[in-house]
Amino acid sequence: MATQTPYSPQAPSRAEVDVLPGTTVIEFGTNWCGYCQGAQAVIAKAFEPHTGIRHLKVEDGPGRPLGRSFKVKLWPTLIFMRDGAEVTRIVRPANATEITEAFASL
Repeated sequence: MATQTPYSPQAPSRAEVDVLPGTTVIEFGTNWCGYCQGAQAVIAKAFEPHTGIRHLKVEDGPGRPLGRSFKVKLWPTLIFMRDGAEVTRIVRPANATEITEAFASL
């Protein structure tokens, strides 16, 4: 399955992310990543009831400063944030329940 919304090669700076108000989920991955493609249906299902939450899909890889600032090592990685601070993260989500529980922590 291809990613439904492509990962953006344009990423905000860490300083911009740190001042985002409210809730934000940053999803790090790449459009060619098999794990990322396989997780898209699970991620989309978990996001359905949370349409008001900011969801940034950021292309990651060597030399990408935002992913490095969060110490992202595997894709996809979802960082759940409230008012610019990380609350929790999920690496390679296996099911929508994991993501739903992370939303509950927000």
